[in-house]
Amino acid sequence: MPISLLLHNIRSTYNVGSILRTAEGFGVKDLIFSGYTPRYDDTTLLPHLRAKLNHEIAKTALGAEQLLHLQTTDDILTTLDQLKQSGFLLLGLENNLEDPRLRPLDFFHFSELQALFRASQKPHLLLCLGEEVSGIPSELREKMDYFLEIPMQGQKESFNVSVATGIALFALTQLP
Repeated sequence: MPISLLLHNIRSTYNVGSILRTAEGFGVKDLIFSGYTPRYDDTTLLPHLRAKLNHEIAKTALGAEQLLHLQTTDDILTTLDQLKQSGFLLLGLENNLEDPRLRPLDFFHFSELQALFRASQKPHLLLCLGEEVSGIPSELREKMDYFLEIPMQGQKESFNVSVATGIALFALTQLP
């Protein structure tokens, strides 16, 4: 099942670069930038600012930024509606969320996730990643079909967004 990523309001250029590298490693082809996420080769920026962001993103992406189809949307709500209409299952990667659509992303519940994705009959997945501290904003959460949560074992309540992306992509690429 093809997987695309949405990076919404990710603050750190290094997180963006790391996510690009991880996504490419797991075979993701398409990434969508929205909100204030720093973008690679953002033509709306002055040349010296674009060069600075490109350098910072490329520092952790290590060439993956050249291998992926990167796109930007200025109207994320409409984009999500269009993706859903075209057959995408919209998944948010969240934690500490009180929502009946929340599913644990662990191997104890893996058969439940497999059944869920089979039942959805959607040919594509979009994994939505939100801001490093506050997560996915409520107006985007309303658009999601489900949320995935990585169960934590230690005292911290969340992983870094780029680490969480790697964990989620590993699990999602194991689904048939």
